[in-house]
Amino acid sequence: MAERKTDIGPPHYEQFLPPVIKKNYGKWKYHEIVRPGVLMHVAESGDKLFSVRAATPRLASTKTLRMFADIAEEYCGGHLRWTSRNNVEFLTDNESNVEPLVERLNKEGYPVGGTGPGITNIVHTQGWVHCHSAASDASGVVKSVMDEMFPYYNGEKKLPAKLRIAFACCLNMCGAVHCSDIAILGVHRKPPDVKHDIMKAQCEIPSTVAACPTGAIRPATVDGKQSVEVIEEQCMFCANCFSVCPAMPLNRPDTDGISIWVGGKVSQARSEPKFSKLAVPYIPNEPPRWPTVVNTVKKIVETYAANARPWERMGEWIDRIGWPRFFKLTGLPFTKYHIDDFTHAGETFQRSLHFKRA
Repeated sequence: MAERKTDIGPPHYEQFLPPVIKKNYGKWKYHEIVRPGVLMHVAESGDKLFSVRAATPRLASTKTLRMFADIAEEYCGGHLRWTSRNNVEFLTDNESNVEPLVERLNKEGYPVGGTGPGITNIVHTQGWVHCHSAASDASGVVKSVMDEMFPYYNGEKKLPAKLRIAFACCLNMCGAVHCSDIAILGVHRKPPDVKHDIMKAQCEIPSTVAACPTGAIRPATVDGKQSVEVIEEQCMFCANCFSVCPAMPLNRPDTDGISIWVGGKVSQARSEPKFSKLAVPYIPNEPPRWPTVVNTVKKIVETYAANARPWERMGEWIDRIGWPRFFKLTGLPFTKYHIDDFTHAGETFQRSLHFKRA
């Protein structure tokens, strides 16, 4: 029976693969890092594929995307891909195209790097550009941090192992910062500000109450008007209420800020996947360059680089030396907020599919 074609769902990925990948699909022998940002993949047949990785902004214009497409047409037969951390990779089987491609990307302002034991592009959320629940900016913080961390991206400075940094502008964590070596997380510290005078005009009270996942919102009468009240100890600052009710803004410039978490990873190599854990509970927003956040991340990275063993990830290094020594080496203060007193803390559960032979 002939294959039935429909317009339902995405096209099959196979039609977008470079010919060399189709030819050697599932038969790749090894890969090596030729230089920072350039990988050579060698198949059992002897065929080679070169992938050239460059950092891109999280928010890219159509002009930028067209430029990447033109570069791919010129050097790679039109083949490119994006990684999960917003890097663009150009794929070519012509080794003579690699150096001109690298030069072109650098000329256009898109640095090549982010492979091996170092820092790759920071994955992040939308921040103040688009998100109504953001406690901090995203693009501004990430730009400021990467300007300082750039030598670890292009290979000028080495780390013991790869180090992944992620940013999420609020605890809804669209950026999956719960599993990165260093996680920068925007935090709200006050519950929504209920504007009782406009509540009835702008919001449906039943849907506003139902929007709260923790039951922190309940109907109330204030100054003779129908409104709602917030039970502060039950609020987890998710901004679900503001999504359906503009009269309950959560953003507060005077108290919103940033927290820093460390030690997470997705990899199952050497040890099981780990969740990030709190290192710094609160840093005020300091636009446009966020100097305290930048200096804190730099201190953590430099301390890790100076003390970890080869191929030891951030969380593995902390597990080996212990948290007291981590705080001592980094100079970060230990506070009451670092004590995990949550009844159902993840420490008590097996949360991984990691298998290790005895």
